[in-house]
Parts: sequence; structure tokens; C-alpha cells
Amino acid sequence: MNSRNIVVGGALAVLAAASGYALFGTKEAPTPAAQQAPAGSEPAELTDAQLARLGIKTVAARLTNDVPLGTVPAMVTLPPENRVAVTAALPGAVRQVFVIEGQEVRRGQPLATLVSRDAMQLGGTRGRASARITLARANLSRAEALYREGVIAGARVQEARAELAQAESEAGEAGRILAASGASANGVVTLRAPISGRVSKVAIQTGGPVDGMTAPFVIDAANAYQLDLQLPERLAASVRPGMSVTLPGNVTGQILSVGSTIDPSTRSVVAKASIGAAPGLIAGKSVMVAIGGGNGNAAVSIPSSALARVNDKDVVFVRTGKRFALREVSLGGSGKSETAILSGLKPGEVVAASSIPELKMLLGGGGE
Repeated sequence: MNSRNIVVGGALAVLAAASGYALFGTKEAPTPAAQQAPAGSEPAELTDAQLARLGIKTVAARLTNDVPLGTVPAMVTLPPENRVAVTAALPGAVRQVFVIEGQEVRRGQPLATLVSRDAMQLGGTRGRASARITLARANLSRAEALYREGVIAGARVQEARAELAQAESEAGEAGRILAASGASANGVVTLRAPISGRVSKVAIQTGGPVDGMTAPFVIDAANAYQLDLQLPERLAASVRPGMSVTLPGNVTGQILSVGSTIDPSTRSVVAKASIGAAPGLIAGKSVMVAIGGGNGNAAVSIPSSALARVNDKDVVFVRTGKRFALREVSLGGSGKSETAILSGLKPGEVVAASSIPELKMLLGGGGE
């Protein structure tokens, strides 16, 4: 009896298992979360009741010049035309230095004096030429008088004129060299500031030599500066000459040029901008620069509250009718509670500006 019951029970168990396979074996198992479609891959349509309950506010993307494209590091430099080297046209020994590095100077201010043997020789040449000029003029006058009386030929007059012209040329050449070099006939050369600005380099010392091939002083004009900006790859294609830049303290400038090559070590593109003078600006200083649109090059802007992070990406929720679709965007800079959009959104497209967490849950983008 017991054996029969065991056999019947086993048969029923087999039938139950077979029935269970017939009932449930054709049903697909739930898809693992890792194999599900990406969050927000399909637009979701909300009912009127859902829209009313969530109270979603929307805003259209717009073009504006008020929001910076981004903030990038930059180095303050000097324009090439604003740096002037003070050179000595004549070699000599430094007699006295009047300025130090970093000192403000005005145009024409003495920087140093030299004692130059070449200047002494030029002074002697000019003196001898001046004496010859006096003699040549007297000879010319006498020759012209004798020629008028018919005593000498006209060629003698031409010779006297040539001697005078030669003496005048030698005296003039020596005088021009002395004047251009700031030298006097006694051999003292005075180096003067060619522009007003700041002495950025002093390469001589009292008693030292000056060979005429190096610059004893370098002066930087203080009325304008340049910026060397490092643009990240995401900004490089959006920045163009003419766009405005702003430094802390409301110092403004303009993009002059944008490089065409990405630095492999920094993954950035070098751009140059011009700025005016401002307190605290010195060459070599590192600053952070906000790049704006400017010159008609406005950027697409939306409220910062419309942005969300889904799967480590910046996204917005674009509305079409009652449907909201999650879309990835590339961000620029932020300002005045708005953010610039570099790519992924066009002017006029409508995005959700509130109830962002609720939309993330409805569209399956709850994860950060």
C-alpha cells in the first residue's frame, strides 16, 4: 500500500512539473537591468492630469550675449609692439645707472651714461670736418672771384665746391651718429627711455661693458596687455575672433586669434586676446577669463534649473506637445542663473525648467 502511494505521488509530481513548464516555460524572463534600453531613449507622453499635478514649467532656448561660453585660464602677456629694447649704438663702459628693474619711467628720461672711445673719435671727426668746411668755403669764395676775373679756369671752382661738399658730408655724418646714439663730442653717451612705461630688464651694471650688440634695458609700455588663453577642446570650435573676454574687476577685452592645433599634452587650443591696462595687471600673471559672445556671436542659453545629470551626462528634457524627450547637451559657462549650451539644443526649442527630478523618474533617468 505504501509502495503504491509512493508511485502515485511520484507520478503526480512529474505531471505537476510538466504542467508548470507548459504554463510558465514560454514566458520570457525579466530583462536584467544592465540590458535595459538607455534611460530616456524614447520620449514619454504625459497626460493632462500628470502635467497639471507636476506643474512643469517650460522655457524656450534663446540667443544671448549675457552668458559666457566658458571660463578658461590665461596668462597676461605684452603685445609685441609694447616692448621696446634700449640699445647703445656705440660700445663703451657704464659710467652711471639711474634706474632699477620695475621702475616707472617717462619718455626721454635718462637711464644710464656710458663713456665711449668711439664717441670721442666721432667728436674729433666732426671737429676736423667743421674746420675743413670753414677753409673750403674760403677757398670757394676766392676761386669764384678769380674765375670772374678770368685768372683761373672754371674747373678750379668745381674742385673747390667738391671739397666743401665733402667736408660738409663728413661733419654731417659724424653729427648724425652722435645725435642718434645720445653721445656728446667729449665721449659721454646718454641712454634715454624711448617710451613711457616700466623697466622690465636691466642688463648692465656700473663699470661694466656695453658692446652695442645687446640691449642694456627693456621697457614695457603699460597702456595695453594681451592674454594667452587655453581653450579646451569643447570650446575651441565655438570661440572666434571678435568675441569679448572679461577678467575679474570687469576688465574687458576682445579675442584676436584662435589657434588651429590642439596641444597633445594639455588637449587645449591657444587663443590670444587684447585687453587694456588695469591696476594689478602685470606680464606673467595667471588669471581666469570669461569668454562671452560679443560682436553678434550670441550663445544658446537656458535657465540653469533646466539641466540634469543622467548617467554622468548633462541632459535637458525637450518638450514637443505633451511629450518630453531626454537629450544630451554640451555646456558652456554660467552666469545670471543661466547656462550657455554649446551643442545639442537649438534656439526656440522648449525645455522643462522645473520638476526635473520627477521627469527623471518618469523617463527612467533616476540614476546620476
